Amino acid sequence: MSKSLKLYAGAAAGTAIVLGAAIIGANASVEYPGPQISYVRPEPEPVGSATERAAPVVAETVKAPATKPVKMAEATQAKATARDAPPAAAVASGTRFGLGRAALPEEVAAWDHDLLPDGSNLPVGSGDVWTGDEVFAEYCAVCHGDFAEGRDNWPKLAGGRGTLADKDPLKTVGSYWPYLSTTFDYVRRSMPFGNAQSLSDDDVYAIVAYILYSNDLIDEDFVLSNETFMDVQMPNTDGFVIDDRETAEAAFWGEPCMTGCKDSVKITMHASVLDVTPEEEGATVAPTPVAADASSTEPPAQEPVEEEPAPAVDMALAAKGETVFRKCKACHQVGDGAKNRTGPVLNGVVGAQIAHVEDFRYSGDMAALGEAGKIWTEEDLSAFLEKPKGYLKKTKMSFAGLKSEEDRRAVIEYLKTFD
Repeated sequence: MSKSLKLYAGAAAGTAIVLGAAIIGANASVEYPGPQISYVRPEPEPVGSATERAAPVVAETVKAPATKPVKMAEATQAKATARDAPPAAAVASGTRFGLGRAALPEEVAAWDHDLLPDGSNLPVGSGDVWTGDEVFAEYCAVCHGDFAEGRDNWPKLAGGRGTLADKDPLKTVGSYWPYLSTTFDYVRRSMPFGNAQSLSDDDVYAIVAYILYSNDLIDEDFVLSNETFMDVQMPNTDGFVIDDRETAEAAFWGEPCMTGCKDSVKITMHASVLDVTPEEEGATVAPTPVAADASSTEPPAQEPVEEEPAPAVDMALAAKGETVFRKCKACHQVGDGAKNRTGPVLNGVVGAQIAHVEDFRYSGDMAALGEAGKIWTEEDLSAFLEKPKGYLKKTKMSFAGLKSEEDRRAVIEYLKTFD
Protein backbone atom coordinates (compact mmCIF):
# COMPACT_ATOMS: atom_id res chain seq x y z
CA MET A 1 0.00 0.00 0.00
CA SER A 2 1.34 3.45 -0.88
CA LYS A 3 1.89 6.15 1.75
CA SER A 4 -0.93 8.27 0.28
CA LEU A 5 -3.37 5.35 0.41
CA LYS A 6 -2.43 4.60 4.04
CA LEU A 7 -2.90 8.27 4.91
CA TYR A 8 -6.33 8.24 3.28
CA ALA A 9 -7.34 5.11 5.20
CA GLY A 10 -6.28 6.64 8.52
CA ALA A 11 -8.16 9.85 7.79
CA ALA A 12 -11.26 7.88 6.81
CA ALA A 13 -11.15 5.96 10.09
CA GLY A 14 -10.87 9.18 12.06
CA THR A 15 -13.79 10.63 10.14
CA ALA A 16 -15.90 7.55 11.00
CA ILE A 17 -15.18 7.98 14.72
CA VAL A 18 -16.14 11.65 14.68
CA LEU A 19 -19.21 10.92 12.57
CA GLY A 20 -20.28 8.12 14.97
CA ALA A 21 -20.03 10.47 17.94
CA ALA A 22 -22.14 13.00 16.09
CA ILE A 23 -24.82 10.39 15.43
CA ILE A 24 -24.94 9.38 19.12
CA GLY A 25 -25.25 12.99 20.19
CA ALA A 26 -28.02 13.64 17.70
CA ASN A 27 -30.06 10.62 18.82
CA ALA A 28 -29.75 11.58 22.48
CA SER A 29 -31.21 15.07 21.96
CA VAL A 30 -34.86 15.82 22.57
CA GLU A 31 -35.38 17.48 19.20
CA TYR A 32 -33.73 16.95 15.86
CA PRO A 33 -34.33 18.59 12.47
CA GLY A 34 -35.67 15.49 10.79
CA PRO A 35 -35.75 11.69 10.77
CA GLN A 36 -32.33 10.08 10.49
CA ILE A 37 -31.84 6.99 8.38
CA SER A 38 -28.84 4.84 9.33
CA TYR A 39 -27.44 2.06 7.26
CA VAL A 40 -24.21 0.09 6.92
CA ARG A 41 -22.38 0.21 3.63
CA PRO A 42 -21.76 -3.37 2.43
CA GLU A 43 -18.12 -4.44 2.59
CA PRO A 44 -16.56 -4.88 -0.86
CA GLU A 45 -15.03 -8.12 -2.03
CA PRO A 46 -11.69 -8.81 -0.22
CA VAL A 47 -8.81 -7.21 -2.06
CA GLY A 48 -5.20 -7.00 -1.03
CA SER A 49 -3.68 -8.02 2.26
CA ALA A 50 -5.37 -9.01 5.51
CA THR A 51 -4.44 -5.60 6.97
CA GLU A 52 -6.26 -3.84 4.18
CA ARG A 53 -9.32 -6.08 4.59
CA ALA A 54 -9.44 -5.20 8.31
CA ALA A 55 -10.19 -1.54 7.59
CA PRO A 56 -13.29 -0.42 9.57
CA VAL A 57 -16.69 -0.34 7.94
CA VAL A 58 -17.97 3.23 7.78
CA ALA A 59 -21.41 3.89 9.27
CA GLU A 60 -23.09 6.75 7.45
CA THR A 61 -26.11 8.83 8.35
CA VAL A 62 -28.17 10.35 5.60
CA LYS A 63 -30.31 13.18 6.87
CA ALA A 64 -33.61 13.56 5.11
CA PRO A 65 -34.73 17.10 4.46
CA ALA A 66 -37.12 18.54 7.01
CA THR A 67 -39.18 21.66 7.01
CA LYS A 68 -39.53 21.99 10.78
CA PRO A 69 -38.21 20.35 13.97
CA VAL A 70 -39.97 17.15 15.03
CA LYS A 71 -40.22 16.15 18.69
CA MET A 72 -38.98 12.68 19.68
CA ALA A 73 -42.40 11.61 21.08
CA GLU A 74 -44.16 12.65 17.88
CA ALA A 75 -41.66 10.77 15.75
CA THR A 76 -42.05 7.62 17.89
CA GLN A 77 -45.85 7.81 17.61
CA ALA A 78 -45.62 8.24 13.86
CA LYS A 79 -43.42 5.16 13.58
CA ALA A 80 -45.80 3.11 15.76
CA THR A 81 -48.81 4.17 13.68
CA ALA A 82 -47.06 3.22 10.46
CA ARG A 83 -45.99 -0.11 11.96
CA ASP A 84 -49.43 -1.08 13.32
CA ALA A 85 -51.39 -0.14 10.22
CA PRO A 86 -52.11 -3.38 8.32
CA PRO A 87 -51.12 -3.34 4.68
CA ALA A 88 -53.81 -3.43 2.05
CA ALA A 89 -52.99 -7.04 1.16
CA ALA A 90 -53.43 -8.10 4.79
CA VAL A 91 -56.83 -6.38 5.00
CA ALA A 92 -57.92 -8.08 1.82
CA SER A 93 -56.93 -11.55 3.12
CA GLY A 94 -58.70 -11.11 6.46
CA THR A 95 -55.57 -11.07 8.64
CA ARG A 96 -54.41 -8.26 10.88
CA PHE A 97 -51.04 -6.57 11.20
CA GLY A 98 -49.91 -8.59 8.20
CA LEU A 99 -49.30 -11.65 10.40
CA GLY A 100 -50.49 -15.21 9.86
CA ARG A 101 -53.13 -16.39 7.43
CA ALA A 102 -56.75 -17.42 7.36
CA ALA A 103 -57.34 -20.82 9.02
CA LEU A 104 -57.96 -23.71 6.67
CA PRO A 105 -61.30 -25.55 6.95
CA GLU A 106 -59.61 -28.70 8.26
CA GLU A 107 -57.81 -26.64 10.94
CA VAL A 108 -61.09 -25.14 12.09
CA ALA A 109 -62.69 -28.59 12.14
CA ALA A 110 -59.94 -29.87 14.47
CA TRP A 111 -61.08 -27.44 17.18
CA ASP A 112 -64.76 -26.94 16.32
CA HIS A 113 -66.12 -30.12 17.92
CA ASP A 114 -69.71 -28.89 18.38
CA LEU A 115 -70.59 -31.62 20.89
CA LEU A 116 -74.10 -30.96 22.26
CA PRO A 117 -75.96 -32.26 25.36
CA ASP A 118 -78.18 -34.46 23.20
CA GLY A 119 -75.11 -36.37 21.97
CA SER A 120 -74.98 -34.69 18.58
CA ASN A 121 -71.62 -35.01 16.76
CA LEU A 122 -70.15 -37.57 19.12
CA PRO A 123 -67.12 -39.28 17.59
CA VAL A 124 -67.38 -43.00 16.87
CA GLY A 125 -65.63 -44.97 19.60
CA SER A 126 -65.99 -46.80 22.90
CA GLY A 127 -64.26 -47.44 26.20
CA ASP A 128 -64.92 -49.63 29.23
CA VAL A 129 -64.43 -48.90 32.94
CA TRP A 130 -61.31 -50.99 33.51
CA THR A 131 -59.51 -49.65 30.45
CA GLY A 132 -60.44 -46.21 31.75
CA ASP A 133 -58.95 -47.13 35.13
CA GLU A 134 -55.58 -47.80 33.48
CA VAL A 135 -55.65 -44.72 31.22
CA PHE A 136 -56.80 -42.52 34.10
CA ALA A 137 -53.96 -43.79 36.29
CA GLU A 138 -51.45 -42.97 33.56
CA TYR A 139 -52.65 -39.52 32.49
CA CYS A 140 -55.03 -38.13 35.12
CA ALA A 141 -54.24 -39.50 38.59
CA VAL A 142 -51.20 -37.27 39.07
CA CYS A 143 -53.59 -34.30 39.44
CA HIS A 144 -56.99 -35.81 40.20
CA GLY A 145 -55.95 -38.71 42.44
CA ASP A 146 -56.17 -42.43 41.88
CA PHE A 147 -59.91 -42.48 42.61
CA ALA A 148 -60.79 -39.10 41.05
CA GLU A 149 -60.82 -37.71 44.60
CA GLY A 150 -58.55 -34.77 43.74
CA ARG A 151 -55.02 -34.06 44.84
CA ASP A 152 -53.68 -30.91 46.50
CA ASN A 153 -55.47 -27.99 44.81
CA TRP A 154 -56.51 -29.97 41.75
CA PRO A 155 -60.27 -30.53 41.55
CA LYS A 156 -62.20 -33.56 42.74
CA LEU A 157 -64.09 -35.39 40.02
CA ALA A 158 -66.03 -37.83 42.22
CA GLY A 159 -68.20 -37.61 45.32
CA GLY A 160 -70.28 -34.77 46.69
CA ARG A 161 -73.68 -36.29 45.98
CA GLY A 162 -76.30 -34.50 48.07
CA THR A 163 -74.00 -31.64 49.15
CA LEU A 164 -75.22 -28.90 46.79
CA ALA A 165 -77.49 -27.47 49.49
CA ASP A 166 -74.69 -27.46 52.07
CA LYS A 167 -72.77 -24.40 53.15
CA ASP A 168 -69.68 -25.75 51.38
CA PRO A 169 -70.95 -27.94 48.51
CA LEU A 170 -68.66 -30.33 46.66
CA LYS A 171 -69.24 -29.83 42.95
CA THR A 172 -68.06 -32.79 40.90
CA VAL A 173 -69.06 -34.62 37.74
CA GLY A 174 -71.34 -36.83 39.83
CA SER A 175 -72.92 -34.16 41.99
CA TYR A 176 -73.09 -31.00 39.90
CA TRP A 177 -72.47 -31.35 36.16
CA PRO A 178 -75.83 -31.60 34.37
CA TYR A 179 -74.66 -33.00 31.04
CA LEU A 180 -72.25 -35.82 30.28
CA SER A 181 -71.32 -34.08 27.03
CA THR A 182 -69.55 -31.42 29.11
CA THR A 183 -67.32 -34.04 30.69
CA PHE A 184 -66.51 -35.71 27.39
CA ASP A 185 -65.85 -32.42 25.60
CA TYR A 186 -63.56 -31.10 28.34
CA VAL A 187 -61.46 -34.27 28.52
CA ARG A 188 -61.27 -34.51 24.75
CA ARG A 189 -60.45 -30.84 24.18
CA SER A 190 -58.18 -29.94 27.11
CA MET A 191 -56.68 -33.05 28.70
CA PRO A 192 -54.20 -34.30 29.68
CA PHE A 193 -52.76 -31.16 31.20
CA GLY A 194 -49.83 -29.93 29.14
CA ASN A 195 -50.56 -32.25 26.21
CA ALA A 196 -54.11 -31.41 25.20
CA GLN A 197 -55.85 -33.43 22.46
CA SER A 198 -53.26 -36.18 22.52
CA LEU A 199 -55.83 -38.81 23.65
CA SER A 200 -57.65 -40.99 21.18
CA ASP A 201 -61.44 -40.94 21.14
CA ASP A 202 -61.47 -44.45 22.63
CA ASP A 203 -59.24 -43.25 25.48
CA VAL A 204 -61.61 -40.35 26.14
CA TYR A 205 -64.60 -42.70 26.28
CA ALA A 206 -62.69 -44.96 28.69
CA ILE A 207 -61.66 -42.10 31.00
CA VAL A 208 -65.20 -40.73 31.12
CA ALA A 209 -66.49 -44.24 31.85
CA TYR A 210 -64.08 -44.52 34.79
CA ILE A 211 -65.16 -41.12 36.14
CA LEU A 212 -68.80 -42.20 35.92
CA TYR A 213 -67.99 -45.46 37.69
CA SER A 214 -66.14 -43.55 40.42
CA ASN A 215 -69.38 -41.60 40.97
CA ASP A 216 -71.49 -44.80 41.09
CA LEU A 217 -73.35 -43.75 37.94
CA ILE A 218 -72.63 -46.87 35.88
CA ASP A 219 -71.84 -50.52 36.60
CA GLU A 220 -68.36 -51.93 36.19
CA ASP A 221 -69.30 -53.84 33.04
CA PHE A 222 -70.80 -50.80 31.27
CA VAL A 223 -69.14 -49.82 27.97
CA LEU A 224 -69.48 -46.13 27.11
CA SER A 225 -69.72 -45.39 23.40
CA ASN A 226 -71.39 -43.03 20.97
CA GLU A 227 -74.32 -45.49 20.96
CA THR A 228 -74.70 -45.85 24.78
CA PHE A 229 -73.78 -42.25 25.65
CA MET A 230 -77.34 -41.05 26.19
CA ASP A 231 -78.17 -44.05 28.40
CA VAL A 232 -76.29 -42.37 31.28
CA GLN A 233 -78.48 -40.26 33.57
CA MET A 234 -76.67 -37.40 35.30
CA PRO A 235 -78.08 -36.76 38.82
CA ASN A 236 -78.19 -32.97 38.48
CA THR A 237 -79.73 -32.77 35.01
CA ASP A 238 -82.79 -31.00 36.42
CA GLY A 239 -80.77 -28.80 38.76
CA PHE A 240 -80.35 -26.04 36.19
CA VAL A 241 -83.08 -23.76 34.88
CA ILE A 242 -83.27 -21.31 32.01
CA ASP A 243 -82.59 -17.74 33.10
CA ASP A 244 -86.06 -16.21 32.78
CA ARG A 245 -85.52 -13.17 35.00
CA GLU A 246 -86.32 -10.87 32.11
CA THR A 247 -89.94 -11.98 32.31
CA ALA A 248 -90.26 -13.58 35.76
CA GLU A 249 -88.94 -10.53 37.60
CA ALA A 250 -90.31 -7.83 35.30
CA ALA A 251 -92.95 -6.91 37.90
CA PHE A 252 -90.22 -5.80 40.31
CA TRP A 253 -88.44 -3.51 37.86
CA GLY A 254 -90.24 -0.34 38.95
CA GLU A 255 -88.50 2.58 40.61
CA PRO A 256 -86.92 1.28 43.82
CA CYS A 257 -88.16 2.66 47.12
CA MET A 258 -85.31 4.28 49.01
CA THR A 259 -86.97 5.95 52.04
CA GLY A 260 -90.20 5.48 54.02
CA CYS A 261 -91.00 2.21 52.31
CA LYS A 262 -92.66 0.66 55.38
CA ASP A 263 -94.57 2.19 58.26
CA SER A 264 -92.68 0.15 60.83
CA VAL A 265 -90.09 -2.59 61.06
CA LYS A 266 -90.37 -5.38 63.61
CA ILE A 267 -87.92 -8.20 64.31
CA THR A 268 -89.88 -11.44 64.11
CA MET A 269 -87.08 -13.99 64.19
CA HIS A 270 -83.50 -14.22 65.46
CA ALA A 271 -80.78 -15.61 63.20
CA SER A 272 -79.13 -17.38 66.10
CA VAL A 273 -77.01 -19.65 63.93
CA LEU A 274 -75.44 -16.83 61.96
CA ASP A 275 -75.36 -14.53 64.99
CA VAL A 276 -76.25 -11.48 62.92
CA THR A 277 -79.37 -10.20 64.70
CA PRO A 278 -78.48 -7.47 67.23
CA GLU A 279 -79.74 -8.09 70.74
CA GLU A 280 -81.50 -5.29 72.58
CA GLU A 281 -79.85 -4.26 75.79
CA GLY A 282 -81.19 -6.36 78.65
CA ALA A 283 -83.13 -8.66 76.33
CA THR A 284 -83.16 -12.37 77.04
CA VAL A 285 -83.56 -15.24 74.65
CA ALA A 286 -86.46 -17.53 75.40
CA PRO A 287 -85.36 -21.04 76.31
CA THR A 288 -86.02 -23.80 73.81
CA PRO A 289 -89.17 -25.68 74.84
CA VAL A 290 -88.62 -29.28 75.85
CA ALA A 291 -91.19 -31.91 74.95
CA ALA A 292 -92.96 -33.42 77.97
CA ASP A 293 -92.39 -37.06 78.79
CA ALA A 294 -95.08 -39.33 77.48
CA SER A 295 -95.08 -41.28 80.73
CA SER A 296 -94.32 -40.23 84.27
CA THR A 297 -93.13 -43.68 85.23
CA GLU A 298 -89.48 -44.45 84.86
CA PRO A 299 -88.54 -47.43 82.70
CA PRO A 300 -87.41 -50.48 84.60
CA ALA A 301 -83.71 -50.67 85.14
CA GLN A 302 -81.96 -53.10 82.87
CA GLU A 303 -79.27 -55.38 84.02
CA PRO A 304 -75.89 -54.49 82.52
CA VAL A 305 -74.83 -56.75 79.71
CA GLU A 306 -71.35 -58.07 80.00
CA GLU A 307 -69.39 -57.39 76.84
CA GLU A 308 -66.39 -59.27 75.67
CA PRO A 309 -63.25 -57.29 76.27
CA ALA A 310 -61.91 -55.62 73.16
CA PRO A 311 -58.61 -56.96 71.91
CA ALA A 312 -55.62 -55.08 73.22
CA VAL A 313 -54.35 -52.32 70.97
CA ASP A 314 -50.75 -51.24 70.69
CA MET A 315 -51.37 -47.50 71.08
CA ALA A 316 -47.82 -46.54 70.15
CA LEU A 317 -48.15 -48.43 66.89
CA ALA A 318 -51.66 -47.03 66.37
CA ALA A 319 -50.28 -43.50 66.74
CA LYS A 320 -47.89 -44.18 63.90
CA GLY A 321 -50.76 -45.67 61.93
CA GLU A 322 -52.71 -42.44 62.30
CA THR A 323 -49.89 -40.67 60.45
CA VAL A 324 -49.81 -43.29 57.69
CA PHE A 325 -53.62 -43.13 57.42
CA ARG A 326 -53.31 -39.61 56.02
CA LYS A 327 -52.78 -41.29 52.67
CA CYS A 328 -56.23 -42.85 53.04
CA LYS A 329 -58.21 -39.87 54.39
CA ALA A 330 -58.98 -38.51 50.93
CA CYS A 331 -61.31 -41.46 50.36
CA HIS A 332 -62.08 -43.02 53.77
CA GLN A 333 -63.39 -41.61 57.04
CA VAL A 334 -63.31 -43.07 60.53
CA GLY A 335 -64.67 -42.08 63.91
CA ASP A 336 -67.89 -40.43 65.04
CA GLY A 337 -69.90 -38.88 62.22
CA ALA A 338 -67.86 -40.66 59.54
CA LYS A 339 -69.52 -40.83 56.14
CA ASN A 340 -68.90 -42.73 52.95
CA ARG A 341 -66.84 -40.84 50.44
CA THR A 342 -65.10 -42.29 47.40
CA GLY A 343 -64.44 -45.26 49.67
CA PRO A 344 -66.58 -46.68 52.50
CA VAL A 345 -66.43 -45.85 56.20
CA LEU A 346 -63.79 -47.99 57.89
CA ASN A 347 -65.22 -48.10 61.42
CA GLY A 348 -65.16 -51.70 62.64
CA VAL A 349 -63.53 -53.01 59.48
CA VAL A 350 -60.98 -55.23 61.26
CA GLY A 351 -62.66 -58.63 61.66
CA ALA A 352 -65.80 -57.55 59.77
CA GLN A 353 -67.30 -59.21 56.75
CA ILE A 354 -65.96 -57.83 53.48
CA ALA A 355 -68.31 -55.29 51.84
CA HIS A 356 -70.29 -54.93 55.08
CA VAL A 357 -71.21 -51.24 54.73
CA GLU A 358 -74.77 -51.43 53.47
CA ASP A 359 -75.12 -47.99 51.88
CA PHE A 360 -71.87 -48.13 49.90
CA ARG A 361 -71.74 -49.41 46.34
CA TYR A 362 -68.85 -51.88 46.10
CA SER A 363 -67.45 -53.33 42.92
CA GLY A 364 -69.07 -56.58 41.84
CA ASP A 365 -66.08 -58.72 42.78
CA MET A 366 -65.75 -57.12 46.21
CA ALA A 367 -69.45 -57.60 46.90
CA ALA A 368 -69.13 -61.25 45.83
CA LEU A 369 -66.41 -61.82 48.43
CA GLY A 370 -68.73 -60.43 51.09
CA GLU A 371 -71.63 -62.58 49.96
CA ALA A 372 -69.33 -65.61 50.21
CA GLY A 373 -68.70 -64.76 53.87
CA LYS A 374 -65.09 -63.58 53.46
CA ILE A 375 -63.78 -61.74 56.54
CA TRP A 376 -61.30 -58.87 56.78
CA THR A 377 -58.69 -60.60 58.86
CA GLU A 378 -55.49 -58.73 59.63
CA GLU A 379 -53.70 -60.94 57.10
CA ASP A 380 -56.23 -60.16 54.35
CA LEU A 381 -56.20 -56.47 55.15
CA SER A 382 -52.42 -56.42 54.96
CA ALA A 383 -52.45 -58.22 51.60
CA PHE A 384 -55.08 -55.81 50.25
CA LEU A 385 -53.25 -52.72 51.49
CA GLU A 386 -49.97 -53.93 50.01
CA LYS A 387 -51.40 -54.08 46.48
CA PRO A 388 -55.18 -53.68 46.12
CA LYS A 389 -55.35 -54.77 42.49
CA GLY A 390 -53.08 -57.70 43.23
CA TYR A 391 -55.53 -58.87 45.90
CA LEU A 392 -58.64 -58.17 43.81
CA LYS A 393 -58.18 -57.15 40.17
CA LYS A 394 -61.54 -55.43 39.67
CA THR A 395 -61.59 -53.21 42.72
CA LYS A 396 -62.49 -49.56 42.73
CA MET A 397 -59.44 -48.89 44.85
CA SER A 398 -56.70 -47.81 42.45
CA PHE A 399 -54.31 -46.93 45.27
CA ALA A 400 -50.78 -48.16 44.51
CA GLY A 401 -50.53 -49.71 47.98
CA LEU A 402 -48.38 -49.56 51.11
CA LYS A 403 -45.14 -51.38 50.40
CA SER A 404 -43.86 -51.22 53.96
CA GLU A 405 -45.10 -54.07 56.15
CA GLU A 406 -44.60 -51.88 59.22
CA ASP A 407 -46.82 -49.18 57.72
CA ARG A 408 -49.54 -51.74 57.00
CA ARG A 409 -49.39 -53.11 60.55
CA ALA A 410 -49.58 -49.57 61.92
CA VAL A 411 -52.64 -48.66 59.84
CA ILE A 412 -54.44 -51.86 60.84
CA GLU A 413 -53.64 -51.15 64.50
CA TYR A 414 -55.01 -47.63 64.08
CA LEU A 415 -58.22 -49.00 62.54
CA LYS A 416 -58.68 -51.27 65.55
CA THR A 417 -59.21 -48.18 67.70
CA PHE A 418 -62.50 -47.60 65.85
CA ASP A 419 -63.94 -51.04 66.48
